[in-house]
Amino acid sequence: MEQETKREKVHHVFQKIYKRYDAMNSLISFNQHKTWRRKADELVAARPGDHIIDVCCGTGDWTMSLAEKVGAAGRVVGLDFSDNMLKIAKMKQAANQFEHVQLVNGDAMDLPYEDASFDRATIGFGLRNVPDYLTVLKEINRVLRPGGTLVCLETSQTKIPVYRQLYFIYFRFMMPILGKLFAGSYKEYAWLNESASKFPDQKTLSKLFEQAGFADISVRSLMGGIAAIHRGIKA
Repeated sequence: MEQETKREKVHHVFQKIYKRYDAMNSLISFNQHKTWRRKADELVAARPGDHIIDVCCGTGDWTMSLAEKVGAAGRVVGLDFSDNMLKIAKMKQAANQFEHVQLVNGDAMDLPYEDASFDRATIGFGLRNVPDYLTVLKEINRVLRPGGTLVCLETSQTKIPVYRQLYFIYFRFMMPILGKLFAGSYKEYAWLNESASKFPDQKTLSKLFEQAGFADISVRSLMGGIAAIHRGIKA
């Protein structure tokens, strides 16, 4: 798929599903996405006063979690290219009264920040939706300070026989049906299956981390490999 075509398609998807996005995440992951994010939070190891960017922040759940950890002395930027998704994030920011959170409509392929602007970076279930994975990883590396940490939580490719087939049957057939029944969005959730099925496995993504300039890369497999947390340090 051409990069611009993918960008337009993904933008349309998230502009449409934003109202039911959080509820659908809980439904299709059997509420596991919250547990996975807590595990990813442990690897981020955010500290009071840190400056963090949450790329492809969506409705802002991870952004707000990070804001709690850095405190008022810190700063968290949540960046996403869907203004509708950011509307939900802004409601969460207002509810939490987080003045140290900045929500930005921006492009993950061209982050609007100077080199070495952040101590840590996160991207949760967003990398698979960008036009070019390596470009985004390089951009995140660029805006991190030396020694800065990137934590990526994403779907992955399980290698377990039978389990792998069941996983793809669920994603290909059941998830779009659930999307139609509970969010009125069959085609949009069919796209999410497509983006997950084409996403690199854990080894391939680790190599992309290396190519982007990250070192000390670690991988934590989740639920038999259907999701994974990658962590890398900027050299």
